[in-house]
Amino acid sequence: MGEYARSLALATAVRARRPQIDIHFVVSQAAPYAADTPFPTTRLPRSPTFHTVEMVELIQQLRPTLVVFDNAGRTAQLHAASKCGARIIYISSRPRQRRKAFRLRWMRVLDEHWIAYPEFIAGGLGIAERLKLRLPHAPRVRFLDAVLPPADAALAAQMMSKFDVRPEGYVLVVPGGGTDHPGAEDAPHTVAQAAHRIAEAGHPTVLVGVPPPAQSTNLRPAPRMPMAQLAELIRGARVVISNGGDTLLQVIACARPCVAVPIAGDQPHRISQCERAGLAAGARLDAADIARTALSLLAEGPAREQLLRRLKSSSVANAMDTAVSTIERLAARSAV
Repeated sequence: MGEYARSLALATAVRARRPQIDIHFVVSQAAPYAADTPFPTTRLPRSPTFHTVEMVELIQQLRPTLVVFDNAGRTAQLHAASKCGARIIYISSRPRQRRKAFRLRWMRVLDEHWIAYPEFIAGGLGIAERLKLRLPHAPRVRFLDAVLPPADAALAAQMMSKFDVRPEGYVLVVPGGGTDHPGAEDAPHTVAQAAHRIAEAGHPTVLVGVPPPAQSTNLRPAPRMPMAQLAELIRGARVVISNGGDTLLQVIACARPCVAVPIAGDQPHRISQCERAGLAAGARLDAADIARTALSLLAEGPAREQLLRRLKSSSVANAMDTAVSTIERLAARSAV
C-alpha cells in the first residue's frame, strides 16, 4: 500500500504540472486499490515483480520514456526498460531492495536510486556503497524523506467542513495496511477500536479506510481518499495515529504529533528511530495502548510541548518538488 500511495502521489503531482504526459500503472489485481487507480492500468495476478514476461512485453509495447520501479522489479525488467531507451528511477524502502539497487548490473542501468525515508531511519551510505558510487555511470542516490502535495487552504476548509471538525480539534486515524502481515492480520481493525475509544472519550475522530467497530457520536468514518485530501487532514489534526510506513514520515514532515503503530516487520525499527529522535510516540498494536498514548498527546502538557518543539526543528521535509522536478527532467531528456 505504501508503494502505491507514494507512486500515486508522484503521478498526480506530475500530471498537475504536465497534463500532456501519459502515465501508466502496473499493479497486482489482488490489491484493494487495483480497481480504483485513476490512471490507465495493467493488472497482473500478483506483484509485477513476479511477472517478468508480461512486464517485458508491456515495456516493449508502451516504450516509456521513464520507468519508476517502486520497491519492485527484476533485472530483466530493468534491462528491458533500458533497451527501450527509458530512463529508470528505482525506489527502495527496505534493506534487501537497497542492496539490490547497489548491485553493479543494476547500477549500470539506473539513473536515480531513491532511498525512501530520511537518512537517520534508512541508515547512511556505507563504505561499499560510497565506493560503488565512484564508478562510471553510477546513479544519483537521494534520500526521500516524504512526498506530500502542497498545502491548499481551500481544500483544507472543504475537508474540515465535510467531517465537521476544526483545525487542531480532532484526531486523524489512518491505519493503512493494503495487505495482511504475519502477526498483524487484524491490525487495521485493532487501530479502529482505538479510534472508537478516543471518540468515546469525547474527541472528534476521523477514521480513514476502515469500517468503525461501533457507532459513536464523535467518530467520523471516511473512505480511502486522494493524497491531497488526506494531507490537509494531517496538517489540521491535533494528533495523528498511523502505522510505521510512509504516513508516519508525512505526519512528521507536517510537524504534527503522531502515534505510530507497527503493523509490518520493518516498521518497529522505523518507529523506534523516530522515537529516539523525539519525533513520534510509539504504541503497541493494542487498542488500549494506542488510545492511552493518543490521549496523553491530546492534552496540553510537557509530553506534547516537547514533541512539538522537536517536530518544528526537524530536518524531515517534503521532497515532492524535488521528486517531480527530477521525473520531469529525466522524462524530457529521454524523449529528446
